[in-house]
This record gives sequence, structure tokens and C-alpha cells, in this order.
Amino acid sequence: MKIVLVHNAYQQPGGEDVVVASERRLLESEGHQVIPYFRSNMELQDASALARIAIVPRMVWSSQARRDFAVLLDAERPDIVHIHNTFMVISPSIYSACSERKIPVVQTLHNFRLLCPAANFYRAGHVCEECVDHGLLRGVRHACYRNSVAATASVALMIALHRKLNTWRDGVTRFIALTEFQKQKFVASGFPSEKFTVKPNFVDPDPCERANAGESVVYVGRLAEDKGLRVLLSAWKQLGTPYPLQIVGDGPERASLETQTRDLQLSGVTFRGRLPRSETMAAIQNARFLVVPSTWYETFGMIIAESFACGTPVLCSRLGAMAEIVTDQSTGLHFTAGDAQDLAHKVEWAWQHPTDLARMGRAARAKYESDYTAKRNYSLLLQIYEHAMAANN
Repeated sequence: MKIVLVHNAYQQPGGEDVVVASERRLLESEGHQVIPYFRSNMELQDASALARIAIVPRMVWSSQARRDFAVLLDAERPDIVHIHNTFMVISPSIYSACSERKIPVVQTLHNFRLLCPAANFYRAGHVCEECVDHGLLRGVRHACYRNSVAATASVALMIALHRKLNTWRDGVTRFIALTEFQKQKFVASGFPSEKFTVKPNFVDPDPCERANAGESVVYVGRLAEDKGLRVLLSAWKQLGTPYPLQIVGDGPERASLETQTRDLQLSGVTFRGRLPRSETMAAIQNARFLVVPSTWYETFGMIIAESFACGTPVLCSRLGAMAEIVTDQSTGLHFTAGDAQDLAHKVEWAWQHPTDLARMGRAARAKYESDYTAKRNYSLLLQIYEHAMAANN
């Protein structure tokens, strides 16, 4: 099968880039021909003020990207186009090039960008769905994207125009949602349910199941407001025993989180920064459990699947995709999102019940083996492609 893979990378590397690279390797390892059409928002990094103004119409509709993509389609004549992200250099203009040539399109929904200018249903420290309930102008009013009214208005214009043109409704043959929770959010917003398949991300290579639980707790991820790190540190202040906590990752909140750690006089909290994958997996394998305290929905939570692969149970917010992926009392524990006291209570319970944690760890590994391996993902992806091609005939 010949597949054109489309991805617009952001200026800051993230989980989407990892997923795209992993799926590309997987498809190529199975003998498929993958033709990448990759762009990056780094192309805009050195743009002048005048050039940045000109970016807005191109973000909404890039004629140049459409022409380039049409040339690629005519030269390669692919069986299918798989789109991951078009924001913001590529733009949604490329869908019409596929439609004209009757090439089926599969799109993975990595976030909520088609519903929310900020892409994450998160504002002012809490979940916000006002753009769905009341219209995109709410997002503009709140300056949800980059804290800028102008920037948010530009993204809202892009979303509104392509809703009007039915770009996604008519131009996408099959949508991939990462969880049932995410699918239902899109369906409730008017996307056709019959076009959706739920296919989670996968972990490859397999880091292997740990031999024994360690003597620490670990957080892995961006150090950003929506990740709930302030709640995590507040919970640690309430613990009767200062259990060792390793915080792996970096981000805009790191300095202020380190200051909060000092102000709360927390002992045993270590900021390890961004680590290579092998060291990150080792940190998870050597932990009693992983904590995911996010205060936004998350769309999948790749680190949860990675923790499952290590046989490490997960304590997570009872919110969005996290609550779907982690089964309470089976592969981990839930706590109320944003509630430091509840989190502290669950941490205390988990630490004092190693036998239960070991059982949860085994269940977590079994969940990885059934749902999150490369083999399982390839089977699902191939079915999606075949379904899309059949629907397009």
C-alpha cells in the first residue's frame, strides 16, 4: 500500500511527533511505502512582524501548500492519505486536493483543535467548553490561544470557515479518535459518528515489565499549568511521610515549581529534567507508581501506556481520557482532579498497600499487551485504511 503521511510539527517537539514517527516506522516495517509530507511551524520562527500578519490568511487557506500537495498526489498516486496535523503551515486547503482526486483521507485527532482554538478545552486553570456550548467567539473573548485576542481570532476564523465549507465532514473518510471519550466529544459537537474509529496510540519498542517495584513515586511529562504539578506538590505537603518523588521533564513552569517546592519545604522531591527515553523508562520501572495529576482532559496520555508497558500502576485524575484508560482499583487509582487532599489520601493508601500495587502492576502490563503493542496497533490501522478505501469506492 502507498500511503502519504501528512504532519505539521509545532515549534516545540511533542507527543504528536513521536506518534507520527512511530506509525511511519511501523508501516514501513510491514512493507508499505510511506511518502511523508512534513512541514514545521519552525518555518515561521524568524518571520518579521509584517510576515506574521501575512501568515493569517495562509493558516486559513494556503494556496501554495495545496499546489505543492496536488503535485505530490499526481506524482505518487497514493492509495490513501493519512493526516495528523495541518496547523498552521500546511492549512486545511489540502483536503480539497484529495477530494478532487477521489483519494480517501484518514485523520488522527491528536487534540481538540477542530472544536477549540486552544485545542485543549482548558482555560484559567480549569476545563472550559464554552466554544462548544456558546460559539467560537467565547474563545476570542478570553484570548485562549497564546493569550492573544488577535491570534485566537485567527484560529477561530480558520475553524469557522472550514466548518462552513464542510472541509472535515466531507473531506475526511475516516477519523481516528484516541479514546471513546474523545470520540464522544466530537460526535456531540456534530461530527458524524459513523466516520469514527477508536484506535489508541502504542508503545514501541517495548520497555519490558519491571522485575520489582522501587522506592519512589514518579511524574513524567511537561512542566506546564494544565499538568497539575502544583496540585501534586500541595498533596506532597499533606503527606505524613515525605515519600521520594521524582519529577521527570521540563517546561515553562519548572522554575516556579522549584520555588514552590522550596517554599513548602518539601524534602525528597527531585527535578530530574528531560531525560533520554531509556532513562525515563528506567525511572518508571523503578517507581512504586506513576502519578498523572493533569487538570485538563488529555487526549490519550502516552505516558500512561508507557507505564503500563513497564508494569507500573498509575494514579491519575478522574477526568477525561485518563479515567477511561486507567481502571480504578485495577490498573491504578483515580483521584478528584485538582484536589490535593484526595491525591494525598490515594498516595498514602497506595504506598501502604504494596501487595495491591503489585496486582495492579500486573494488570497494567496485561492491558499493555492486549491494547497498546505495535502489533495490535498495526492490525487496527490496517483495518481503518481498508475501511476508508472501501468507503471511497
